[in-house]
Amino acid sequence: MIEPIPTKSGARDQLMSDLKTVVSDAESWLRNSNLLTGEDLHAAKAKFERTLINAKDTLVDLEESVVERTKVAARATDDYVHEKPWRSIGMGVAVGVIVGMLIARK
Repeated sequence: MIEPIPTKSGARDQLMSDLKTVVSDAESWLRNSNLLTGEDLHAAKAKFERTLINAKDTLVDLEESVVERTKVAARATDDYVHEKPWRSIGMGVAVGVIVGMLIARK
């Protein structure tokens, strides 16, 4: 039996938080852009860039997690089909019949 990979809901929550911060910082920057000069403008830009980089890093981590879980699921499916081909064919036929009946009802 294949053990499930732990979910990265923390990464998803972090990504949402980072994206909200990016939007908030962008709105603030746009509202105050005419008031910011010199060092203040540079600090605001640096903060915005850091937040954007954090959001991108979190997105990459989440993507890697999804890709890994997809590979595990594909391997498990492939192993199951090779170990039990007739059962797999039977399930495919059953799903096909059910879908066909649902389509025919309309």
